[in-house]
Amino acid sequence: MSIKLMVISEIEQIADRHQKKLAPLTEESILINTGLDSLCFAVLIARLEDRLGIDPFSTSDAIDFPVTLGDLVRVYENAAG
Repeated sequence: MSIKLMVISEIEQIADRHQKKLAPLTEESILINTGLDSLCFAVLIARLEDRLGIDPFSTSDAIDFPVTLGDLVRVYENAAG
């Protein structure tokens, strides 16, 4: 499974579990407008770390917080190298 599909799958599962209504997800989707709250994003980052074995936010000081879904996917793709 590609990182993009994994991120989207995790977002959908988290939204379902936390009873959040998701906006349609595209590369340009602004993360804060997806329907997830801060707890959901924390769960997402923890799940991605478990599944991918990487936490790109703790390995470098040079990472800007992603704004869009595409930005988030690229952060993980770059970290997976």
